[in-house]
Amino acid sequence: MNTTVADAEILLVEDNPNDVELTLRALRKQNLDGKVFVVRDGAEALDFIFASGNYASRKVESRPKVVLLDLKLPKIDGIEVLRRVKSDARTRNIPVVMLTSSQEERDVAESYRLGVNSYIVKPVDFGNFVHAVGELGIYWNLLNRVPYE
Repeated sequence: MNTTVADAEILLVEDNPNDVELTLRALRKQNLDGKVFVVRDGAEALDFIFASGNYASRKVESRPKVVLLDLKLPKIDGIEVLRRVKSDARTRNIPVVMLTSSQEERDVAESYRLGVNSYIVKPVDFGNFVHAVGELGIYWNLLNRVPYE
């Protein structure tokens, strides 16, 4: 994966190295791994999305086509990342998919209340995980169309 900040079409926000590798492998099977940029915590995700901190040279208008967001993250959790993204006019149209192991109804409900576009519980089985992420990547990266304000 040699994706630069400028070409990122899929932003993967995941702190678990195994889940990062599985997700990248699943996207690779669909030839979608070339445009994935990985960040490891919620604070870095917000810096990337809002072009601040280490990503200040990035243009906030160069948004990813989709954000795959884990719920349980260090520094700033996925719910807070989602809240900030969906409450800002510059970023609210970025599709955000919660890709998490949490099946808690309160997490699902809060995510949708804040504007998540999809909530997917990570399958435990590798084959199912690869299939789910591959389909997810195809839909959000190739088929879905979002308005650009």
